[in-house]
Amino acid sequence: MAERKPIESWLTDMDGVLIHEGVPIPGADAFLKKLRESGKPFLVLTNNSIYTPRDLHARLTRMGLDVPVENIWTSALSTAQFLDDQRPGGTAYVIGEAGLTTALHDIGYILTDHEPDYVVLGETRTYSFEAMTKAVRLIKDGARFICTNPDETGPSAEGPLPATGSVAALITKASGKKPYFAGKPNPLMMRTGLNALQAHSETSAMIGDRMDTDVLAGMEAGMQTFLVLTGLTTREEIDRFPFRPSRVVDSIADLVDVV
Repeated sequence: MAERKPIESWLTDMDGVLIHEGVPIPGADAFLKKLRESGKPFLVLTNNSIYTPRDLHARLTRMGLDVPVENIWTSALSTAQFLDDQRPGGTAYVIGEAGLTTALHDIGYILTDHEPDYVVLGETRTYSFEAMTKAVRLIKDGARFICTNPDETGPSAEGPLPATGSVAALITKASGKKPYFAGKPNPLMMRTGLNALQAHSETSAMIGDRMDTDVLAGMEAGMQTFLVLTGLTTREEIDRFPFRPSRVVDSIADLVDVV
């Protein structure tokens, strides 16, 4: 096995790595502090497209975690960069919240339900039958179907919630068209994040709590991968996957000295 180059930039998932149900995971503040002190480029990633980076910065700050706005990368931003590359100045019918609509406005997209180039589905807590029906009809009329992320459920204090992937399955069944997912585990999200950092995959690492999204995306992007056991994937489940992370640790606290 070829020797890995030193890690010069870091990407880390948010939920399950730094926070859990709105509470910081022990060691998260120390890890972020070490990153800032090191001067190494880093991004905090999330597949959740509801919030803008400014929103997430404010939420993390209230939890005692200092993450600058420019160090937060969402599936909404990755989706917007993908669309800007594919069809600059296009149009889209959007089902989603401010995180997604703001990202699309920022690249100059027009949001419309009149013959849009794309139907873009993101996370929202107010999915409506009317909006989903509109999406199905627009896709059948030729609009391309894009989703921010494939997560079928999302976390909440009360338990799992239906997420983008679940609604995408409904629209796919009704329209006959499968979407393109821009968020994890698509390595596109890793590459757009690395481009934002002006970093290279060979000298970058990805930290996550899920084998099927975080580790897979980081591995396919050519990065070192660290799995923490404070989220969804347990140690017993690792061997069920046909791939492995570069390293498994109990929590983010174990990586403070690696920075």
